[in-house]
Parts: sequence; C-alpha cells; structure tokens
Amino acid sequence: MKTPNNSKHSNQVRIIGGEHRGRKIKFASAEGLRPTADSVRERLFNWLGQDLAGQTVLDLFAGSGALGLEAASRHAVKVVLVERNRRTAASLQQQVREFGLPEKVSVHTGGALDYLAAAQEQFSVVFLDPPFAWQEWARLFARLQPRLQAGARVYIEAGEFPPLPEYLAVRKEGRSGLSRYALLAYEPE
Repeated sequence: MKTPNNSKHSNQVRIIGGEHRGRKIKFASAEGLRPTADSVRERLFNWLGQDLAGQTVLDLFAGSGALGLEAASRHAVKVVLVERNRRTAASLQQQVREFGLPEKVSVHTGGALDYLAAAQEQFSVVFLDPPFAWQEWARLFARLQPRLQAGARVYIEAGEFPPLPEYLAVRKEGRSGLSRYALLAYEPE
C-alpha cells in the first residue's frame, strides 16, 4: 500500500532565478499536477533569457505556478496565471500575495479555452503545460494565435507533442523523464 508523502518538502518547488530566487512556492495537491522540474525550468529560462523585463506572460495551465512565478521573479512586466482547479487557484492567489506580486501577477480561475475565448490582450511569452491527458490541442492552438504578439515565444511540455500549427516553429527542444518540452516561436504569415 502506498503511503502519503508527509515530508515537509512535498508540494513545494523553489524559484531558481531572479529577485525571488530560493523562495519556495507551496501548492495544493491536485490530480494531474506535476510541476516542471527545476532542471527543465533552468533550461527554459536559459532559452528565454534570464531577464524578462518588458515581457507579458501567460501561463495557461498554471498548476503550482512555478513557470509564471519564475517569470515574475525575472522581471516580466505582467503575468497571467490560468488555473481551472479552484483549490489550486486559491493556493496561487495566496502565493502571489505572499510574494508581494498582486500588481504584476493575476490569477484567473477557469479553463484555458474559456480564458482564450474571452481574452483581449496579447502576450510575448506563453507557457503550455497541461495535464498529460489533455486532448484539446487543435482548439487551443486556434484560440491561442490571436493572443500572441509578433515574435512571441511559446513553451510546450507534454508526454508527446501534438501536431503543431504552421504558425509555430520549434526553436529548441528536450526531454526529461516522461516529458517532452520545446520552445516555439510565433511566425505570423
């Protein structure tokens, strides 16, 4: 019988760079929640650049908040965290307050597709790290394109990559455990 992990380090990840480097992000347990590993986040932010000053960031499947809060720590001007699980979203709100980031980071409770359908703004960096069972890629990509600034960069992490739309070009990619990940560039026609 599997016993729960009651370690004081469970359900937390650390910020690895920027002004909040070393701080812990605490998050509620939720089905399918698997925070991006430190080593993968480090590689991602090496690809994106250590300083995201002037960047607007959308984390569509925020989960633990590790990607979006890491971007905020690295001076992104605005970060939007989208999370459908209410308990997880409440945990994200608490982390945003504890980090002193409510002017820079907003949390939206709801699904990624609904957010994209209602959103009016465009983003320069987008994180797509849905649960492995996510099957709505075609609809997501159709709704995502109008939300991308010219030259936007999109990070995707999945068990296997879905077919990518023509407007996204793979720039870098890697693998970690069961996850594949890539940095894509938005190339409008």
